[in-house]
Amino acid sequence: MNEEEARAYIAAGDVPRETLDRLDAFVALLADENERQNLIAASTLPLIWSRHIVDSAQLIQLAPSEGAWLDLGSGPGFPGLIVAALTNRPTILVEERARRVAFLHAAAAVLDVKVDIRQQRVERASDLPPIAVISARAFAPLPRLFAVAAPLANKDTVWVLPKGRSAAAELEEAAATWQGDFRIEPSVTDPEAAIIVARAVRAKGDR
Repeated sequence: MNEEEARAYIAAGDVPRETLDRLDAFVALLADENERQNLIAASTLPLIWSRHIVDSAQLIQLAPSEGAWLDLGSGPGFPGLIVAALTNRPTILVEERARRVAFLHAAAAVLDVKVDIRQQRVERASDLPPIAVISARAFAPLPRLFAVAAPLANKDTVWVLPKGRSAAAELEEAAATWQGDFRIEPSVTDPEAAIIVARAVRAKGDR
């Protein structure tokens, strides 16, 4: 997927012109801040719409349409800020690093979205509403992700986890100690990349 195709993918979702303009402003903000802290790989800046924005937006179609969305290790706001900008659903961003949290606040203002940004470790997250969706992008290998985040989920929580080309291998590793309803979906941005979608995630032996 090239950048023209990526912008067309977003626009095809009946996204208002104002939202597209705010996404452009967000891209400019991220590019500027990326010179001060490594939010995304510099090599992906020319491909930001396909590699990051559409890569985030595609998760929306794999998740239930209602309920709180929890994004772990939000970093530069992918996918959490994009989900909030395109859906206006309750979105919680958990990020440990102070400089990235400051960027998330600035980016949320540019995108004109109300999100709950929390500076804390994932395993210390508390006082959460019932979570409908958990996302995490470049956060941790699947077994560790489940270990730290499973207490935040319930049996109906849907996990949408972009895992690139390592999806099948990570799922196979996790299956040694974790069970649930798992499937692998292809990514629209890269034919070799994939997204793990899971529900009812629990440690083996748990009911």
